[in-house]
Amino acid sequence: MGQEQHSEWGQIGRSRQSLNNVVADALREAILTGQFKPGDRLPEPQLAEMFGVSRNPIREALQVLSNEGLVDISPRKGARVPLMSFNELAETIDLRAELEGISARYAARHCHDKAREALTKLLEDGNAAAARDDLEELQIVNDRFHAELGQAAGNRYLADFMRSLRDRTYWLFSTQSAVRAKHSWQEHASILSAVIDGDQNKASRLAMGHVREVGAALMANLPEGTYREEDKAA
Repeated sequence: MGQEQHSEWGQIGRSRQSLNNVVADALREAILTGQFKPGDRLPEPQLAEMFGVSRNPIREALQVLSNEGLVDISPRKGARVPLMSFNELAETIDLRAELEGISARYAARHCHDKAREALTKLLEDGNAAAARDDLEELQIVNDRFHAELGQAAGNRYLADFMRSLRDRTYWLFSTQSAVRAKHSWQEHASILSAVIDGDQNKASRLAMGHVREVGAALMANLPEGTYREEDKAA
């Protein structure tokens, strides 16, 4: 970690009212963006130095992220980013597909004009990023698209579940290729059209199929060391 990044974290921590929340947000972002990968240890002393804070807010942040499923805490081994088994990843993707389908169905049922405008704007941003072959921007807009669709569904409990599942599988879906990312936007357009038309069954079917197709392709090419291998052949 360079001095510039260290200084940035320190300034962020001092500029906000709740230091614990700031540290939790920063550590969550570091995990979701792959700065810490599945299986990586999260030792308190190094994290405290990284963020320019004492160990207490680090300890509190780790507990918060443990409650969210983004960190595993062991009394003997300390904290680390969870390393899921192959089957656990598959089950998580399957559940995410089901809930994305429910979310799209609810959105088609309840989506109002303001939400439609927001989703359409995001879709335009994604198309522009795809035309530029900007994979990083595509991933950002892709996350916003799914989050906005979840909000349009109008169910806070469903939105919370979806946020948790997206966070747990963020690192996996962020590895998709530029070609697959572009294709995702064609699927997003179809989902959005179904939502705008109020076609609940079509919106649900397309959303479920989208997640399952992407998930299956990514699971077939998992990077080494990103999952526990003992049950892959089961």
